[in-house]
Amino acid sequence: MLRRVKQEAEPPPQYSPDPHTDHPLHRSTHMVHAPQLELEPKEEVKFCVSPESGAGGNASPEQQHCSSTTAAAAARDEDAPRRFCLVCGDVASGFHYGVASCEACKAFFKRTIQGNIDYTCPASNECEINKRRRKACQACRFRKCLSTGMLREGVRLDRVRGGRQKYRRAPDLPPPNNKPHIDDIKILEALSSYEPELLSCGAAPAGVTDPAARTLALLADLYDRELVGVIGWAKQIPGFTELQLNDQMRLLQSTWAEMLSLMVAYRSLPAAATPAPSSPAPLRLRFAHDLALDEHTARDIGALDLYLQISGVARRLERLGAQREECYLLKALVLANSEARLDEHAAQRRFRDAILAALNDAVNALRPYNANTALQQLLLSLPALRHADVAVRRFWTCVHRDRRTHMNKLFVEMLEACLR
Repeated sequence: MLRRVKQEAEPPPQYSPDPHTDHPLHRSTHMVHAPQLELEPKEEVKFCVSPESGAGGNASPEQQHCSSTTAAAAARDEDAPRRFCLVCGDVASGFHYGVASCEACKAFFKRTIQGNIDYTCPASNECEINKRRRKACQACRFRKCLSTGMLREGVRLDRVRGGRQKYRRAPDLPPPNNKPHIDDIKILEALSSYEPELLSCGAAPAGVTDPAARTLALLADLYDRELVGVIGWAKQIPGFTELQLNDQMRLLQSTWAEMLSLMVAYRSLPAAATPAPSSPAPLRLRFAHDLALDEHTARDIGALDLYLQISGVARRLERLGAQREECYLLKALVLANSEARLDEHAAQRRFRDAILAALNDAVNALRPYNANTALQQLLLSLPALRHADVAVRRFWTCVHRDRRTHMNKLFVEMLEACLR
């Protein structure tokens, strides 16, 4: 009994078959012990068949086999929501310079910043930019790049590959399903339909030969005609005519200079990148199709402060990449945000809140990834417009007092109505 237990406890002897002997016993012993060898576990393999090859295609082994990690990543990419370029609407290849954009718009923005290229819009800086027409107007395409949030700081000026990753891109969140659409904003529809067109200069007064006096006379006539246009425009804003007639006039009398300065600043925006913050390109304030005021001409007619204040507003709008719809609503907000003493403050508050809500909806529709920042920057331009208002009124008051040029009755009445 003890001998039997000892035999069972001892491990069976190992045989080393003689390589020169091919005995059936050796073959059977080798086959019996082969399954006891320690084998490495097989890696789980999944098969990926490309749509082009089908089930029995001639794809290479590298195309037919992929690890489970690769397969899971591919499944995640297919399930992920598809991004679109915020500039032209093409399929976005990723986040470039802060926003989702395609390779074409990414390269265009980079070339523009690195080359300091100066574009000019052949129309009115309002060209439509989409996938098919993105090459039609480079000026409007670059303006839209800025308005969607592309950051100049993200472009390396030394032309070395790899952008500057010192900024945070917008969070990778899909826009909400209830995002407002720009065409659904009723107030904006009215503002766009009735916005006065850019004027042309009339005939210069007979007998005026001095260039400075001629420019001043043309500018006074333009301001008078602009006032007529802004009064008719205000009456088309939903909610304005619900105010008392006296309140309507007080709002116009106290804000006309701000509204006209805002639109002059928007029309004067350069359509290209500024060379550097320390040396911006000189602006020409565009008052009409055939009249633009540069710093030298403004100094000649004594309107240097007016020029500098309105140029400051234009620089703010340029840095923000302000769009036409935003400026229209901001202009209406200037009218509704007057500090004039009104008879019905509740009606003014309702009027202002409606415009502010429309501005918020428009910014969210135009800038889905940085709407809050853009809205704050737009509202921060209101104090600059107040400074421009003071400069405009001071300049034209001096002109009227010194009788330097003829000013129509409506212009004088609006100028003398100081209700702040």
